[in-house]
Amino acid sequence: MTSSLILASSSIYRRELLSRLQLPFTCIAPEVDESALTQELPSQTALRLAQLKARKVGLSHTQSLIIGCDQVATLDNIQLGKPGNHENAALQLRLMRGREVVFHSALCLYNPTTDHMQAEVVPYTVKFRELSDAQIENYLQKEQPYNCAGSAKSEGLGIAIIERMVGDDPNALIGLPLIKLVNMLQNEGIAVI
Repeated sequence: MTSSLILASSSIYRRELLSRLQLPFTCIAPEVDESALTQELPSQTALRLAQLKARKVGLSHTQSLIIGCDQVATLDNIQLGKPGNHENAALQLRLMRGREVVFHSALCLYNPTTDHMQAEVVPYTVKFRELSDAQIENYLQKEQPYNCAGSAKSEGLGIAIIERMVGDDPNALIGLPLIKLVNMLQNEGIAVI
């Protein structure tokens, strides 16, 4: 019998998204190496890391359901990581202007008691506006999205640099596909409503 729900993440964005479901949960940051493996496709990287994070937290929380997540952004199948600083974010946005970026958001729900794992990648495509260098600089000064894959926060001012978004779940773009999560929770006997 599971007694709690744990989000295996330190992301404030994922925490805010999960709180929308109005279920009690705690957050535990899994300490894992998030490097891509050689010859690994972006969606495979995201899925592997989501599963790894869930399993890692599940080792010490065997009576809980663990939610693992990861997101990899790609431009022409080249992975775009979190920029980490202003210079890298400006470089990413200059590369992405006028182009489509695919965000591969992986979700895993792991039950350590039964060793049952549900995992899926939910892609979301974003077409960025044709931005001038001045617009990119202005955006970065205001939002400072240095901890976000793809250097943009769609839930914030980043929406102004986006031309269109295509996908099944807009929450996937922020990093936690809630529509899939509700299905996974139901499979484990947890009704959200």
